[in-house]
Amino acid sequence: MTLTAAPGRARQAAGWRPPATSYGLGLAVAGVTAAWGVHRLLPAVPLLTAAVVLGIVAAHLPGARGLVRGVCRAGLSLAGKRLMRLGIVLLGLKLSLNDVLGLGWVTVAMVLGVVAATFCGTWWLGRRMGLRGDQPLLIATGYSICGASAIGAVSEVSDSDERDVATSVALVTLCGTLAIAVLPLLQHPLGLGDAAFGRWVGAGVHDVGQVVATAQTAGPAALGDAVLVKLVRVALLAPLVAVLATSVRARGRVKRAGGSGGQEIGGQEAGGQATGGQEAKRRPPLVPLFVLGFLAMTALRSTDVLSTAVLDTAATAQELLLAAALFGLGSAVHLPSLTRTGARVAALGLCAWVVIAGASYGGVLLTT
Repeated sequence: MTLTAAPGRARQAAGWRPPATSYGLGLAVAGVTAAWGVHRLLPAVPLLTAAVVLGIVAAHLPGARGLVRGVCRAGLSLAGKRLMRLGIVLLGLKLSLNDVLGLGWVTVAMVLGVVAATFCGTWWLGRRMGLRGDQPLLIATGYSICGASAIGAVSEVSDSDERDVATSVALVTLCGTLAIAVLPLLQHPLGLGDAAFGRWVGAGVHDVGQVVATAQTAGPAALGDAVLVKLVRVALLAPLVAVLATSVRARGRVKRAGGSGGQEIGGQEAGGQATGGQEAKRRPPLVPLFVLGFLAMTALRSTDVLSTAVLDTAATAQELLLAAALFGLGSAVHLPSLTRTGARVAALGLCAWVVIAGASYGGVLLTT
């Protein structure tokens, strides 16, 4: 009689191995832990900024470079995509429709104008400068909406190259970090009171954490207005992603129409239909699931049924998830290849920074 080994023993005998993504996810956890340590030692450095920088360092450190590009790559890429989505969903809990409406329609209209001017101006300039791939789109999104979170959301819809995403995140994070040091020095020369300075920061700085770090230098009044104005920009993430998804679907229909016509002439209509079916499966949904989750969390936050403890826990989880995602994206930055377009990317970042700072300053003056 032949006995069959139990499944657990069979796996042990065959040498069971953990999933391929576990190594990269473990490295991302270690990166977030290190970033948290940096933030504790240097509170002026936001956790998310530290996570991006440490991811870039890990990608170029001789001892870790092989791991990042090899066995850890799958898990780091997973962190940069899936954990980013979860973080964006929880970001919705920071937004209350009641708070947004409390700002007044004049301020909301000002924010819409700043976002539109920054997005369109940066995208157009990036294309004119000949930046590769989706970099103009991603940089424009990051500057105009909410930094790395917006870049991650849009890259999911546009199916952007990981290197383009990593480069855009690195640039937006760098400029947002510089704003923490530069903007407070300009408050009094520009004649801005504390509340007006807060609205300027909220309309002009990219990431939520960077907005808090910049505005708190002018006191609680500036911080409160800055966060509210910033959350209005965050609210625009969902409609922007929906518009881009519609655009991607429309381009896909045009490509399939052109491709099917050419294949029918060659007598391969069936093959064209098969290809069209595959492309249809790859079409992004009109509103991605994580954006619907973001909207659902915003609606839940607006009901005021969640306790402060729950919101604080969710905020911590959201920051840790985004930190892990940004570490993964930072690890995809390859500085030698970045130097080939580095001057143009840096020039676009500087121009976009001037555009959003100038537009938001003008908007604050008009609405004060």
